[in-house]
Amino acid sequence: MDFKRMLRKLSYSIFLVLFVSLVFAQETDYSLMPVIDYKKSQDYIIKDVQVSGIKYLDKNIIISLSGLNIGREITVPGDNITDAIQKLWDQGLFTDVKVSVTEIVGDSINLAIFLQERHRLSDLEIFGLNKGKVNDIKEDLELKRGMQVTENLVNNTERVIKEYMYNKKYLNAKIDIVQINDTLVGLNSIKLNIYIDKGEKIKIKEIDFEGNTVFKMGKLRRVMKKTKKKNLNIFAPSKFMEDLYAEDKVNIIKKYNSLGYRDVEILSDSIYTISNKRIGIKINITEGNQYFLRDINWVGNTRYKSELLDLALKINKGEPYDPELITERLNYDEDAVSNLYLDYGYLFFNVSPVISNIENDSVDIQMRIFEGERVRLNKININGNTKTNEHVIRRELKTRPGDLFSKSDIVRSQRELAQLGFFDPEQFGIEPVNVNQAESLVDLDYTMVEKSTDMLEISGGWGANMFVGTLGVRFSNFSAENMFKKGAWRPIPSGDGQTLSLRAQTNGKYYSTYSVSFVEPWMGGKKPNSFSVTAYYSVQKRTDIFYQVGEEYMKVIGISIGLGQRLKQPDDYFTLSNSINYQRYDLNDWAGFIVNDGAANNFSISTTFARSSVDAPIYPRAGSSFALTIQLTPPYSLFKEDNFWQLTADEKAIAEQDVINSVDQVVWEAADDQDKVDYINAEIYDRENAVKYKWAEYHKWKFNGKWFLKIWDDMVLAANTEFGYLGYYNKDIGYTPFGRFDLGGDGLSGYSLYGVETIGLRGYENGSITPKDTRGSDAGNIYEKINFELRYPISLKPQAVVYVLGFVEAGNAWTDFNNFNPFRIKRSAGIGVRAFLPMFGLLGVDWGYGFDEIANQPNAHGSQFHFVIGQQF
Repeated sequence: MDFKRMLRKLSYSIFLVLFVSLVFAQETDYSLMPVIDYKKSQDYIIKDVQVSGIKYLDKNIIISLSGLNIGREITVPGDNITDAIQKLWDQGLFTDVKVSVTEIVGDSINLAIFLQERHRLSDLEIFGLNKGKVNDIKEDLELKRGMQVTENLVNNTERVIKEYMYNKKYLNAKIDIVQINDTLVGLNSIKLNIYIDKGEKIKIKEIDFEGNTVFKMGKLRRVMKKTKKKNLNIFAPSKFMEDLYAEDKVNIIKKYNSLGYRDVEILSDSIYTISNKRIGIKINITEGNQYFLRDINWVGNTRYKSELLDLALKINKGEPYDPELITERLNYDEDAVSNLYLDYGYLFFNVSPVISNIENDSVDIQMRIFEGERVRLNKININGNTKTNEHVIRRELKTRPGDLFSKSDIVRSQRELAQLGFFDPEQFGIEPVNVNQAESLVDLDYTMVEKSTDMLEISGGWGANMFVGTLGVRFSNFSAENMFKKGAWRPIPSGDGQTLSLRAQTNGKYYSTYSVSFVEPWMGGKKPNSFSVTAYYSVQKRTDIFYQVGEEYMKVIGISIGLGQRLKQPDDYFTLSNSINYQRYDLNDWAGFIVNDGAANNFSISTTFARSSVDAPIYPRAGSSFALTIQLTPPYSLFKEDNFWQLTADEKAIAEQDVINSVDQVVWEAADDQDKVDYINAEIYDRENAVKYKWAEYHKWKFNGKWFLKIWDDMVLAANTEFGYLGYYNKDIGYTPFGRFDLGGDGLSGYSLYGVETIGLRGYENGSITPKDTRGSDAGNIYEKINFELRYPISLKPQAVVYVLGFVEAGNAWTDFNNFNPFRIKRSAGIGVRAFLPMFGLLGVDWGYGFDEIANQPNAHGSQFHFVIGQQF
């Protein structure tokens, strides 16, 4: 074993000697180089340049950087060679630079450039931190194998790590970067080992002020949003960060300025050590005098009178002089003064508030306006639409070539594009370019980033004591026109903004339903008139106690065709939609429905009058939406005789005989007389219902309103109110069983029976709030619901929009207006989370607590978890 180890060492030694010999054999033989007389300069033309010693860099680029290009005339000896060497040194890429003459023939000269490249990074290791922090630092550094290890790279590495540790409250972290030759990878490779000594976390223990009389110390501390002293509030970090501290000092000045203290100054501030973990801050303020606006004078305005500009400014004389407020009212608010001009083509408009006079505590302001020429739009450029066809985008734009430049039209165009749902609203770019002041023209660039809009639905629900699985797909940017074009299936024809949905639900043998829908938002392509069609089919069968399928069934087939249009009055946020709907129910011995045997029909016409100014479909921050829907069936009973459904004496006799024939004679003879009468009356009742409800008649009214208000940062308050009423034409027929409201729970329906609308109310079990009629069937003919949600986003990226929410809501359902009481409601509150994933749509989970008991259902309220699919509320 020892002999083998000695032989291996000897082999390594021989290899090393041979390798070194070969390396030194490459040394230049200076005896073969031409002799140059350095006492006498001579001009030469460069005939050839050879570059050696480099591995990663292009030789032609090296020659170009040096300036020693073939064909150039140089003086040898002279400054040309020296300058070339200096240029290469200045690149910071080399540790050795040599330029030598290899041959001189007449007035031609051949040169050789030898370079020694700086070391390349082979690996990076960080010591002293846990794996999570190490990974975070590596992501921030963005160092890759093969990068040159320059002094700048090392310094930047140290700076990034210090900044990271600083943000983690380690103000005294020590960093040692060691460079190690990595001969296993190559002779020119360097491994960086970074050793970090975190030290102790530094937090702020106290913040004190001197010289403050206008604001108390606690108020000034609250103004400092990012610099907080340590207290019981876990959401207010007490770490000290110098850049954020500088911002908070500016916030203090702005707070004083907002009350007219224009001369306020921070005379001094100091940071002192209390212990090795705590520091203190002391800020010395001189407040100065308070100033008030005395006069506002507009200069240079020809488009609008000064009185109108005063009204638009919304700052009154006598108010404290606040320069920041003046700037916001002039330029930045949604109803800023500048918008008056920017909406009418004055792209070059500018206004500068200048103090014209200060007397005692009064300030006079002169608003110096430059209106400029009115500008019209020249070209409208669309960029970034890799999937959506350009005409789909252009038809939504409010800005067109030849129009006057209008900020409002640009903002509205952005809103309309966001409503399509095809683009990431966080990455919209709209920019005026190619300004031609001579002709008063400007181009407008719309830049957008496509996002995935197709959705896959895979879900399950519980209804009628069965689990129902759902599989559906929705293509939101479909193109029917390209269905038969070769190459359009990638994977589906897309780009025309149409919607195609396919959906199936099933529980195997017992229940299944299938639906397909198609929406064309611009029928004909010239006006925003939408066309939609929906068709569906479902079948449900009875099973016995052994889950064997019987002959009883209910089959439903339906179709709906709709037309909608965007209105211009009262404004173009309004829409009007109309649809024709038909459903047919075929039943065979289906107990529990209003009709047991035969067929029932539901033909209706619905109209929806709506307005929506919501700024985004997924996470709206502003705007509102309202919708009033009226659904009507023909009043069939008005054209028929009174009590047309009642059976004649002969028909009742036939019904009685059918009951007798359907029951075992022994059982029938054993039954008492009252039971026999009940059996016969039940059969007569069912047959009369089959006539009464063969064609359903009703009128249905629904209202829905939503408001969105940005509270702070991206935190949004969302409010929602709903009301629904199902009425009848003939009091003798009463309420129809079709289209009733089922209130309570998550708002998800396990399966659909006969047009029941499921309304969610979190904190209660599904359907638990719906009242019952005398036969025990659901009878929610009136409902109301109000809801408030406070939302805050975790992620607004197109890959996943995620936000958390807290909610309070209340609602109830009633059988009719006789017992309707809008103040007798069921209340709840809770929290939840939503995630919008492009492939699956909106998903979420809520925890709600119902505060009010439900009669005869002791477990229907209280703590409840709810799963949400495809719903905002």
